[in-house]
Amino acid sequence: MTDRNPTRIYLAGPLFTQSEWIWNEALAQALRTHLFDVILPQSASEPMLSGARPFDARLLFKLNIESIQSADVIVAILDGSDVDSGTAWECGYAFKAGKPVIGVRTDLRAGGDDPEHSINLMLSISCRSIVAVPLANRTDVLSVAARIAEAVQQVTS
Repeated sequence: MTDRNPTRIYLAGPLFTQSEWIWNEALAQALRTHLFDVILPQSASEPMLSGARPFDARLLFKLNIESIQSADVIVAILDGSDVDSGTAWECGYAFKAGKPVIGVRTDLRAGGDDPEHSINLMLSISCRSIVAVPLANRTDVLSVAARIAEAVQQVTS
């Protein structure tokens, strides 16, 4: 990108366990080193989860919709034997809104009905690109971010 603002990525993924929370934050930071503007939904929920603000599910829902609409591309973590339902919903919403979706799979388990990508067929078809991270690179967040950056550049150019 030359004269444009940085590409804006909405990073969708499960955020319910400590490991998911840490992975999402590390991946967002690694993507920012590629000069992307990364929207990390868990950032909006942190004050509510820590008790600093009252929990408001409707506000989070509204913020996520606004963030998806303002994003140039959605990067969705599609790990698990069955992809997180909230992430799947965000992918569907983004697809309907005409936003390119890039799926990321670091999970070694097979799942879903798409034998090539090990996820639900509806998700694999709605993704413009799927980054399947080799087992040897699963813990190398910078390597994962570099592969995602390549996919983002392909779907946004």
